[in-house]
Order: sequence, then C-alpha cells, then structure tokens
Amino acid sequence: MVRDHLRWIIACALLVGALVTVPAQRTAAQTVLEPAQAPDAPMQISWEVRNRFRLFREERDFALHVESARGRSILASEQVLELQSDGRGWARNTVNRLCIDLAGRVNEPCTRDNVRESYLTPVDHPVVVGLTGPVPVGATCAWSFDDGEGPQASTFDCAEPVNLRVRYGRTTVATVEVSSAEASQRLATEIAVRDIFIAGLGDSIASGEGNPDRPIALAEEGFCFRSYLGTAASQYYRPSRAGYKGGRACEAPDTLAVWQRQSALWFNPACHRSLYSYQTRTALALAVQYPHIAVTYLPLACTGATIADGLFGSQRARDCLPSKSGGACLGTVNGQLAELREAITAAKRRQADRQLDLVLLSIGANDIYFSGLVADVIVDTTTERALFRRSGVMASVDDARGALTRDLPQGFAKLREALKPLVGGDLSRVVYTSYANPTLYGGGAPCPGGRAGFDIHPSFNAQPQRLAAVSNFVESEFLPQLKALALCQGGILCRNPRNDRMTFVDNHQTNFAGHGFCARAENDPEFDRQCFSASGDSFDPDIVNAASQPMLCGRSAGEYRAYLPRARWIRDANDSYFAAMTYPQGLPSSQQPSDIHDATWGILSAVYGGAVHPSAEGHAAMADAAVPAAAAVLQLDAAVPEVISQPVPPIAPPAQLR
Repeated sequence: MVRDHLRWIIACALLVGALVTVPAQRTAAQTVLEPAQAPDAPMQISWEVRNRFRLFREERDFALHVESARGRSILASEQVLELQSDGRGWARNTVNRLCIDLAGRVNEPCTRDNVRESYLTPVDHPVVVGLTGPVPVGATCAWSFDDGEGPQASTFDCAEPVNLRVRYGRTTVATVEVSSAEASQRLATEIAVRDIFIAGLGDSIASGEGNPDRPIALAEEGFCFRSYLGTAASQYYRPSRAGYKGGRACEAPDTLAVWQRQSALWFNPACHRSLYSYQTRTALALAVQYPHIAVTYLPLACTGATIADGLFGSQRARDCLPSKSGGACLGTVNGQLAELREAITAAKRRQADRQLDLVLLSIGANDIYFSGLVADVIVDTTTERALFRRSGVMASVDDARGALTRDLPQGFAKLREALKPLVGGDLSRVVYTSYANPTLYGGGAPCPGGRAGFDIHPSFNAQPQRLAAVSNFVESEFLPQLKALALCQGGILCRNPRNDRMTFVDNHQTNFAGHGFCARAENDPEFDRQCFSASGDSFDPDIVNAASQPMLCGRSAGEYRAYLPRARWIRDANDSYFAAMTYPQGLPSSQQPSDIHDATWGILSAVYGGAVHPSAEGHAAMADAAVPAAAAVLQLDAAVPEVISQPVPPIAPPAQLR
C-alpha cells in the first residue's frame, strides 16, 4: 500500500511537473556526492545536507573536515589537519566564522552561506541531489521535488548536481526521469533531513581547555617575572608575547590592557571553550559521517565548572574578550543548566516540537579538587607550597577522597534530576564521557616525575611520590566511582535505574595510557626535542642573557607549534605557557595584581591555559570513543528509504491531460 501510494504521488508529480517551470537552485555543489558503491551498483539518487554542522557559517570550513575525514578516524583526521596547517591549527580562522559569538551568544538569525537562518530553529536545510552509479554519458535529467505544496521541476545534464532547500520537518519526494540515447529510466526517493540538537555541558575537559583556537604568538625576547618573597636576584625570564611593546623588565611595569592585546583567542574566552574540544569534535564528526542529518550544536561547557558552581550556579570567568580599549571584564558566567533551559524554551516558542536530542557531559573533576591535586604534585619549593596551601589552592589525596565519597554522589543525584526534563526523562540521551588518567605512559605506569615539561616556572617539579599517589587515586578510585555514578552501579542508588542510567564512554582510557604528559618520541616536533630539556633545563637562568634569549637552545619560542602531532596527548606546563600564556583576567579586581611581572601571574601564566589537560589529539581520541555511543543513542544507523526505479511509461501530451 505504501509503495503504491508513493508511486501514485511520483506519477502525479511528473505529470504536473511537465507544466511547472519553477526551477530548483542550480549552483555548483561544493560537497561531492560519492557514496561507497559496488562496481555493479545500479544508478540511483543520492543526496546529502550541505554544510550540515550548523555552528559553521561557511561551507568551506565544513568541507575541510569532510575531506580530512575520508577513511580516517577523528584522531587521524586531526593529525592530517595539524600537518597541513604547519602546527598552527585548523581553527585559527574558523573561530571568526561561527554562529555563536565570542561572548557565547547565539546569533539569531545567523547568516550561513549567504542565507539568513534561525540557528536553534531552522525552517529549511540546503541539500545537494545527484545521480550515482552507471549514469549514461550525455543523459538529460528531468527533476521534480515535491514537499506537499506543489512540485518544483527543472531539467539539467545528469552530470550536474541539483541544489535546493528542503523544509524542516517535512519529507520531500524527489523524482528524476533520465533520458539518454540508450534508454529512459525513472527514479524516486524521499528526502527527509533530521536536524539533531546537541548540547555540551561540563568542565575544562568538556570545554577544550589547553587548546586555544588561535594560539599565542611568542617572541624570541624574554619577559621578566618575580618569585614570591624574592629579591632582584630571584627574578627569572621566560619568552615574551610577540608584538608586545611594553616593559619586559621587572623594573618596567605596564598595564594588563596593553599586555592583553597579544592574547591567545578562544571561541569563548570566559570559559576557554575551544573548537578542538572532544564535545565539538563529536558533534562535528556526526555531521561529517551522516550526510542525511544536520547538527545544531550548543556548547556551554566551562573551565572551572563544578556541579554546584558552573552547572547549577554561576562561576568565575577565566578570561575576557579581546579589547583594544581595555574595557571592563565581566567576571562571572551564568550557570549552564539555566542557559540550556533558556535556549530550549526560546526554541519551543518558535517550533513547538523542537527538542533536545543529546547532551554531551563531563563533570566531577573540580568537585574533588583535581586542580588542587595537580598543584600539590608540581609546586615543589617551600615558599610557594606554604603560600598555596594557606590560600586553599592545593589539595591532598585525602581531601579529594573525602569529596569523592561525601559530596560527589549528592551532586550527581541532583544533576540527574535536573537533566531528566531536558531530555524527556530518558537519561540514556546524556552521553557521559569519562576522563583519561593524564599521568600514564609506556605500559600504563605513572610518569616518573621531575622537572621535564614543568621547568617553565622555577618552583615546579612533578614530585615522584606525590605524582604516584595521585595517579593511583585517579585510576583506582576516581574513575571507577564516576562510572558507578553514571550507570547507577556499585551501590549508587537511583530512583529508576532503568531510566536513570546515562550512556557512559571510557573506551579512550586505554589509548591514553601511553600518551601521558611525560611521553616522548623521536618523531615529536623538532622544536620540542631541541628546546624542551629532558632534564628540566630548558631556560637560561642568567637574567642578563635571558632578557634577550631565554631559551638555552638558542631558538625563538615563536617556532613552537601547539598543533603538531606529539607522543604526549596531555599538555604539560611548558605546553600551556607556549600555547596560551594566559593571565586570569576573570579574577575580581581586588585580586588582580597591579603589576604584570607579579609572582602570582608568573605561576598562573604557566598553568592557567591548560596544563595537565588533553591536547587536540587527546580530544580527538576522546571523540573517537564518544561518536559510536552518540550515534547508537540517536539511532543514526537505521536503514535509509529505498530508491524506487522503474521504466518510464509514455507521457501523454498536455492536450490529452484534460
């Protein structure tokens, strides 16, 4: 019955289409229709959505990922793009061509490929349609497209793709009559675009911390920092920002506004959101791999977030928007759940049936003071340890263990209840991607410790005993407890375990075991091998020499490339400084040092941009693990509608249609 009805529609569409002269758009498609086919596959209609990752305003940015992904994993694709960009990163230009601005505001409407669209509630989607298989050379194609409001008909050479926009929420019947010297054939299929609404929530691992979309540019010259409670003799120099014209000596203070003009750029500075984050790469990969969908992605994750302060409540901003005027910086960021509810409400006002299809989530590390554990491991000198402990910056394994058993289960239960109404009561639509242990390398053993990778600051040294204790806690206590919380296992009580289990992803953890922050390889970038000392002696301690050349290797810090393949998938402190060199602008003015050479900024500039966080390669590996889980939840591998092919019957001339 269904097939007969469809054939009747097709026949009517073709007859009416003979009299209709409204053409479909015919601009050249930038996306090539190349579905995998057997050599003897029949001719058929093929279609796909153009620029279907809707965060991108321009199709060229999406096409870059389609091309690099051909036959590759997300990790392999990222490595190809890193080499193509000479380590400067593919996102450095894309960051200015998004449907969400640097303040995190959705552009409504957003102009995508010269068409104004509602971002959260699209009314139509651009598609390209063509023929694949044994298409006769020189054949003519009479196309007809009908979404129930009358067909659009046009005739082209069959070698040319057809571009049109199809209505959101409707099925468009596509038919084509192929005429050639050998024979004629009629084909038909249905075009139905599924627009998937995905939100990203969580902390710095979710936001992509450590991977600025446009990395900092560093200079050959040095920049002076002071040490805590130090004298002039305890000053030290590290690479300065390229283009900085202010005072570089500690005796020549300057304002933060002048310094910030040469900052790294994130697509949301307040949260250090990055296009390299595993959440963005997961949403993008779904769009790349499934040509019949469009992905509307809303990134909300924020560095520093906890369940209480970040998801439910507001939190302190990390950084400020680049500003030549040095204007005031908003010091707080709204709670992510409130932002998501507001977006869903706004979407439903315009489209009552609009729903959130998927949530990508990583949260919990800050709830158990993970950054405090890192500080406890790497800050090694007596003065700094005493100051940091007194200010509450450092945390012990016992502190983390207490929060893990006492506070995190309660926070998770509250979060679970808040997420339920957003995903229609089905928490399997929340894909929780776990953390990777950043301290493991060859054979899964903890990194041995030492100053290598952490000599960017004189007080840093990854102390081996403290490092081993933290590594063991993460591996044997923290990660298993997160899995139990997400899956309602191991004594974790859920109201309805069947519906309260999240979709849990941790396949990537085994791969990370050989790529911790201490991993090194002979094919690491040449700059890393020559300039980052394995013994932790990368920088000249002589302040006279270091003022003009702080690197002992004699090379300019500007040669460092944040986005080249490396054995380590975890940024160490040297990487953090060389990629981001971030000062904490989001701190309240009362906590801002008055001098950019201050000892506090010397420490924070080395870690605030993503030390002990995954690199772009690490995030790509996480996305490789998350994509299959997300696709399964969304049921994206369901069978596609059958293409109908039949001989062309004689068409009566118009005079006989009465």
